[in-house]
Amino acid sequence: MVLNTLSLLNYKNFDSQDFTFDQKINCFVGANGIGKTNVLDAIYNLSFGKSYFNPIATQNIRHGEEFFVVEGLFEKDERDEKIIVSLKKGQKKMIKRNGKAYDKFSDHIGFIPLVIISPADRDLIIEGSETRRKFIDSVISQSDKNYLNQLINYNKVLQQRNALLKYFALNNTFNAQTLEVYNEQLQVYGSEIFSTRKAFLETFIPIFKARYNAISNQQEPVHLSYKSDLFEDDLNSLLKLNINKDKALHYTSVGIHKDDLNFEIDGFPIKKFGSQGQQKSFLIALKLAQFDFIKAQSGVSPILLLDDIFDKLDENRVAQIIELVDNENFGQLFISDTHADRTENIIKQVHQSYKIFKL
Repeated sequence: MVLNTLSLLNYKNFDSQDFTFDQKINCFVGANGIGKTNVLDAIYNLSFGKSYFNPIATQNIRHGEEFFVVEGLFEKDERDEKIIVSLKKGQKKMIKRNGKAYDKFSDHIGFIPLVIISPADRDLIIEGSETRRKFIDSVISQSDKNYLNQLINYNKVLQQRNALLKYFALNNTFNAQTLEVYNEQLQVYGSEIFSTRKAFLETFIPIFKARYNAISNQQEPVHLSYKSDLFEDDLNSLLKLNINKDKALHYTSVGIHKDDLNFEIDGFPIKKFGSQGQQKSFLIALKLAQFDFIKAQSGVSPILLLDDIFDKLDENRVAQIIELVDNENFGQLFISDTHADRTENIIKQVHQSYKIFKL
């Protein structure tokens, strides 16, 4: 999987910009605010049909313009694949593959396997459970279409059940039979999602621990564990048990939409007890494990985006990451950094071809 060319039109701070990339390592260097991260985000957009950093799509249109277009020419399985993501104000976003628009965006997920490592990943540690669930879902969905469909269906039914609970409260009424219809659907989709997440994490956690040990030279033990209501009982039983609580809250209080991941270092929450360097190493290990998992599932090396990851890492940990990249079949790599000299010195340690773009 290789991205050969990228064209940006009215995307974030770029009016019009074209890039031709090296098949191995590509570095974007320059001062803060110049657009390095925006280039990486455009590549991410070609894979997921959305920005990694700004979920409000219209805000990715260059100020004062009416639309944006991001176009990438990929090489996959010895075939050229042209992907275009475009948005015009007041219209629906479009994703095209070789000139044909997707009916459903979800059909595109996984076609361009990609992993990003960014300072924004710190949200995985400091934010609520939704951020960590999105991480799990993102990893699994890139190689499991059925899982993505189950998730979409679950969320639709969940919205309908929550709307019904609000209707009951506003109209001072209640109908157990109507609610039971939604309970049964949530049970079907939720149990499948729970089983898939559980199986995924059984495979993923050992990969993650191995990655962390390599980055940190086994300096401290880390742990990742899965937290879900469904370890206690099946979802239908839990929904019935919590009906009075749901009626009072006007929303569904139990289910796989409440799942979480516990991040620990030395047996304590990394959010409170991990140093900045340890937290960054933890997050990088998570994302490299994501890379390993997707590659094993798809047989394709994902494109890897490294956004400003060299800050706050000591030289030893940077060296460990570069050694990993050098010794393994990582495929194509995109790096952003504010320090051109630092980037070049690091990249020269890797025995791969590279290009440096000074923005």
